[in-house]
Parts: sequence; C-alpha cells; structure tokens
Amino acid sequence: MAPQDARIAIPLRGIALKLVSVGVFMAMAALIKIVAPTVPAGEVVFFRSAFAVPVILVWLMATHSLRVGIETHNYMGHFWRGLAGTTAMGFAFFGYGLLPLPEVTALGFAAPILTVIFAAMFLGEEVRAFRLIAVAIGMAGVLIILSPRLGALPAADAGSREALGAVSVLTGAVFAALAQVFVRKLVSNERTSAIVFYFSINSALLSLVTLPMGWVWPDGATFGLLVLCGLMGGVGQIFLTACYRYADASVVAPFDYAAMVLSIVIGYVGFGEVPSSRVLLGACVVIAAGILIIWRERQLGLERARASRAL
Repeated sequence: MAPQDARIAIPLRGIALKLVSVGVFMAMAALIKIVAPTVPAGEVVFFRSAFAVPVILVWLMATHSLRVGIETHNYMGHFWRGLAGTTAMGFAFFGYGLLPLPEVTALGFAAPILTVIFAAMFLGEEVRAFRLIAVAIGMAGVLIILSPRLGALPAADAGSREALGAVSVLTGAVFAALAQVFVRKLVSNERTSAIVFYFSINSALLSLVTLPMGWVWPDGATFGLLVLCGLMGGVGQIFLTACYRYADASVVAPFDYAAMVLSIVIGYVGFGEVPSSRVLLGACVVIAAGILIIWRERQLGLERARASRAL
C-alpha cells in the first residue's frame, strides 16, 4: 500500500503557507539573479540543492519523521526526477543572468501547461478539447513573450544575450514539466518528504557534472549569498510541502501566480527592471490558461469522486 501523508482540511492555512513559499522562492530567485553574472549556473544549482538538505533533515527530525520520511521504494524514479529537475534549474538559473526577473517568471509559467502535454504523452492521461484549448492559449501567451526575443538571435549584441536567456528559461520550463511527470508517478508510492529529500540529494550530486565547465571560487559575500540560496530553497520547499497538508492542490495552485506580482516588485525595487507591456500581456494569457487547466483538473477530480461514491 502506498504511504499517505496526513492531511487536515484547513484551506486558509494551506493558502497562507503556499503564499509564504512563493515569497521565499522569489526572494531566492532575487539572490540567484545577483550571483548569476559571476557564478556558473551548475555551481548555483549545487549550492541551491546541497544547502537545502540540512534544512530538510532538521524539519524531518523536528516532526519526528526522519526514518519514515526518507524511506524510498523507488530510487530510480527519484533519480530520473532529479535529472529532469536539475536540468530545469540549470537552464532557468542561466536565464536569470540574462533576462529581467518578471520575464523569467512569466516564461516559467509555461511548465504546468507543458505538463498537460507530457502527461498525455508519457502517462497516458486523457486530454480532452477543453484542456487542449487551454494549452493552446497558454502557448500563445508564451509566443507573445518570446516573439521579439527570437528575432534577435542572429545578432551578437545585448538583444542576442536576452534571446539566449529566453530560450534557456523556456528550455528549463520544458524540463520542469518533465520533472512534474516523474513526480506524478512517484506520489503513488512515495511520501512527499522523500520526494523532496532525494531531489535535493540527487540534484546536488548531478550538478557536480558541470564542475569541469569552469566553476569559480566565490568571494565571501558571494559564498554567503549562495549558501543563503540553498537555505531559502529548503525553507521554501518545507512551506510548499506543508501547504498540501491543509488544502488540496487545486485550491492552492492558483496562488503560484502571486510570483508574477512579486517578481515585478522585486525586479523594480532591486534591479530597476520595468516589464514591458508585451511581457505583461503574455503573462496574463499564460496565467489565464494555467487557471483554466487548474479549474478543469478540479472539475475532473470532483467527477471522479462522485463516480467512486456511486459504485
């Protein structure tokens, strides 16, 4: 029998925890953007993952669930999820050094839309017309954001760097969607805490593959920021995991899009970035598509629940 994580229905608490996790992850993103111009993306991934592990272990010990929390029945499943997730982080972190924070955030919203496609391809999930339309709307939003960037690719100037950043972030979103497919398979027989723990372990180890690509020895301030990235990643993951104890995923998922508001504020205050109307329009289209998919997933879940009760 698959292990089950305990759940207590307190939706407002779940939403609050979700919002805290989004805030922590956006603060971490700001730190990554600071170090991205001088620290290779693979090295940032290592610090983000390695220094999240102690935080996760302390959390498991504090909740008296260390032994059962890291028990696994499918290590290879964790490995493949880690490979996809590590690749996603690497491409995304590379993009942080080339693009404004709101644009990186908006393009990252493509991941849950792509997950619908990959779930149909690799898990055999049925995708009907409604979700296909939502996916098409979401991809149209991505194209709105990308279109001016792609025209700059042949040039060797700042526009070309931003175009490379956009392609990198979108590639990261593709691998993030693949990682979610692996997570969907893992949750059937693995605890959430184990999924979180082994992802950080595997990601730290896999990032070492990039060591020959030119890691740098960070100065004291940069080292501190890198360590803080990892600690915040661990804290954010704990809040994210905890939110699902109090509310269904379909309830808290729309609050992911609070990241767009935070990215605009942080980008403006911290980096003097003002998102263009094109980025804002594209982000709104992608967010609308994501919310449609979340709503449809919830409706399908309710229909399955009614059908099971009728048996």
